[in-house]
Amino acid sequence: MPELPEVETIRVGLEPHLVGRTFVHVEIDDVRLTRPHDPVETAAELTGEAVAALERRGKYLLVRFESGRVLLIHLRMTGSLLLLRDGTAIDDPYRRAVVRLDNGSDVAYRDVRRFGTWLLLEPGELEPYLGARVGEEPLVAAFTARGLGERLAGRRTSLKAALLDQRTLAGLGNIYVDEALWYARLHPLRPAASLDRNELRRLHRGIRRALELGIARQGSTLTDYRLPDGSEGSMQKEFRAYGRTAPPCDRCGTPLEKIRVAGRGTWFCPRCQPL
Repeated sequence: MPELPEVETIRVGLEPHLVGRTFVHVEIDDVRLTRPHDPVETAAELTGEAVAALERRGKYLLVRFESGRVLLIHLRMTGSLLLLRDGTAIDDPYRRAVVRLDNGSDVAYRDVRRFGTWLLLEPGELEPYLGARVGEEPLVAAFTARGLGERLAGRRTSLKAALLDQRTLAGLGNIYVDEALWYARLHPLRPAASLDRNELRRLHRGIRRALELGIARQGSTLTDYRLPDGSEGSMQKEFRAYGRTAPPCDRCGTPLEKIRVAGRGTWFCPRCQPL
């Protein structure tokens, strides 16, 4: 699933090609993409909208229009956005929507599993919608170890489960939680509310380090994720925990272990991250 680094990479790649452009034609071929709203009606509503800004909030991509409306895109597990500058979209059985821009280029939405969503919000609807679903951004200056501790206090669940909850922090998913916990030397099954001040500082640094490295490497391409130009990210070459059962821990040489936490495959070092 695309997480904060992947969505931010897509935003950066598309921003110079979308901002200032107008949607002159929109085709949405998958009824699941806009449900419960009719895809034909949503496409018609989007046609003629001029893009004012392209932003990110957690795992959401926000296309702000000059009209005040916002198209909220959630890529879910396998969604991706490809820029086709010559306007010739190749045949692809997994293409679910195409936006033609006023300069002749296309933006194609591709989604193998069909879990992604497009939601067109009217002026004033965005903040209440996100406010109920998304917590603090972990890369802003206002995000502190103390604030993280306050968000974890009283949580009666594991540390990993709490971090996967988007209401705790925006944008973290299975990959970057495992990476952050490895950097912080914290076991994923630790009770979320049990961290002391030093451990919270380590976790705060670990979260930032994992996400910043993911952005620098333009995300992780394991199966479907692609940049807007079709290229792959390279973060998967630098995983310290996620998906690594055969290579030993880069820090201490102990074989990594895999367990399930909150229904997710979870990798950690039993020596560096003791329970």
